Amino acid sequence: MQELIKVTVQNDQQFVSARDLYKGLELKIRFSLWVSKNFDSFEEGQDFTSVSTDTEVSNNGGVQVRKLQDYLLTIDMAKELCMMSKTEKGKEVRKYFIEVERKWNDPQEIVKRGYAILQNENTQLKLENKNLTIQLEESNKKASYLDVILGAPDALAITQIAADYGYNAKDFNKLLHKARIQHKVNGQWILYKVYMGQGYVTTKPFTFVDHKGITRSRPSTYWTQKGRKLIYDILKDNDVLPLIERSDIE
Repeated sequence: MQELIKVTVQNDQQFVSARDLYKGLELKIRFSLWVSKNFDSFEEGQDFTSVSTDTEVSNNGGVQVRKLQDYLLTIDMAKELCMMSKTEKGKEVRKYFIEVERKWNDPQEIVKRGYAILQNENTQLKLENKNLTIQLEESNKKASYLDVILGAPDALAITQIAADYGYNAKDFNKLLHKARIQHKVNGQWILYKVYMGQGYVTTKPFTFVDHKGITRSRPSTYWTQKGRKLIYDILKDNDVLPLIERSDIE
């Protein structure tokens, strides 16, 4: 598949540069005006994140590096912006993103990414008990998800746990909400009262750059291994299993 627009991956989630999308859609409107007219219906921190990029400009015969305002967009937001452009180019780029998503959500690719994340965690944490490292064996023997939990002692972002189930972070958060585990308060997912204060989650600061180029920080929820097991137990009761315990994935 020919790459129409570059798609990057951060924390196991796909993103598109707003400037790359703007250029790919061949829009005539000024970039900043396009942003102000189209971004109001999206949520910063959920659908897009403000970033800055470097560009080289000529200056008195020399070259000067200048900062440009940019945004990292989720694939879902990028697809919606394509539709909002109401152009043939928009339809073409949207179809491209749909194909990118299809390949990203291919079960074999999901399994590969899930195991890659787990193996990377194990390497970074230098686990003392190597017997708990999860291996994808040729015999397709599946490891117990509880072994995975025991093998990773640090708190994890929801993107990492979502990958175990073949979800992206946004959809997995909605699944936990549907399972009555958490709800959203002021843009942050919070446990329901019955689960609060029991060591299931911890809070860490999430740093981002706003549309003015100012570095800001807001609290973000991370799950402890105790909380990870809570998710596992509740979802299992609702017939939702992690990938390595599903019989339909070889």
